[in-house]
Amino acid sequence: MKALVYKSTGSWYTVQDESGRTWNARIKGVLKLDDITSTNPVAVGDYVELDIESDEANTALITSINDRHNYINRQSPRHKHQHHIVAANLDQSLLVATLKEPRTSQGFIDRFLVAAEMYHVKAAVVFNKADIYKQKELAQYEQWKAMYEAVGYPVLLVSAEQNSGKEELIGLLKDKTTLLSGHSGVGKSSLLNMIIPGINQQTKDISGWSGKGQHTTTFAEMFDLPGGGRIIDTPGMREFGLVDIQKKEVSHYFPEMRKRLRNCQFNNCLHYNEPGCAIKEAVNDGSIHEDRYISYLSIMESIEHKSY
Repeated sequence: MKALVYKSTGSWYTVQDESGRTWNARIKGVLKLDDITSTNPVAVGDYVELDIESDEANTALITSINDRHNYINRQSPRHKHQHHIVAANLDQSLLVATLKEPRTSQGFIDRFLVAAEMYHVKAAVVFNKADIYKQKELAQYEQWKAMYEAVGYPVLLVSAEQNSGKEELIGLLKDKTTLLSGHSGVGKSSLLNMIIPGINQQTKDISGWSGKGQHTTTFAEMFDLPGGGRIIDTPGMREFGLVDIQKKEVSHYFPEMRKRLRNCQFNNCLHYNEPGCAIKEAVNDGSIHEDRYISYLSIMESIEHKSY
């Protein structure tokens, strides 16, 4: 029997079969041994095959995982040498960012976008908490919006608190399976409450002494959207650790660099100070935003300093 994974709690999974019935499922023992390197062999968004364990108790065994269309992977937050599949079979990935309380750094946004490019998942950025932004933050938003939209990423400004930007956001999500990500405290749960009436996701205030958000979502969970489509909520991230990436590949995951790579004099150009570098030339003439190039250098440096 085929089913779709809606929630993962580590050892148990909430799955829905094709008739719409929900089951509590666990992995059949041998499945864990099947050459899986991630910390979670089954991810939210996976299609799986079930054997009924108890019809009365509503329990089942996951016997196999169907082939994935795609997935997004990151460094496991608990095991730095292992991978963690964030979600599978996605149409797009939505990063919720904030310009204050807490402030999302451009470096974090760019790492997220690189991960989306690596796994061939379309990405967009939504800036929440518009209601608390003053002129300084709004100017920063306009600058980032121009920069990211020039590269091809949709950018929205919303306020879950004031219900503003709701229709545009719902339009972006309609009939798609979307991964929702972001730092703790950016208001992912509040956005879900705004777009899915009655969902009542728990929200928490920002931790006063640190200015950092507190985790309210413990496990990844998928919800059906009223107008069609699904959204996958994920635990807030402190950082986005990229996995399985080499220095020579990084520029391929910046769309504005990718289209210029053939113009470099050397095919192994890393875009530092090599002669005839089309990327450096584009940065110098403003065709590639200097801040995006700085993010590129930062990612390159982090790969250089990995101890594994």
